[in-house]
Amino acid sequence: MSREELKRLFLTFPTLDIPEKKQIIVEMDKFKGRFGQGTVEILKDGPDGYSSFKTHQELPMKYVFNRNEYRSGEYKLIIK
Repeated sequence: MSREELKRLFLTFPTLDIPEKKQIIVEMDKFKGRFGQGTVEILKDGPDGYSSFKTHQELPMKYVFNRNEYRSGEYKLIIK
């Protein structure tokens, strides 16, 4: 298949049956110089599309607890 055919085929897939997935993933740094720091990734995937946001924070849990996504109760919190 050519690239154009693959693109057309991909865009014709139905997206209504995709389950909605909302996650907040906190990954703590393992370096001695960054003790207590980590990255926060906020993922949303579903029929409306995909979005992802990732940031490095000095106090990642405090950052998560102040986010509207966490306060809404719709997002699953995963700590790595």
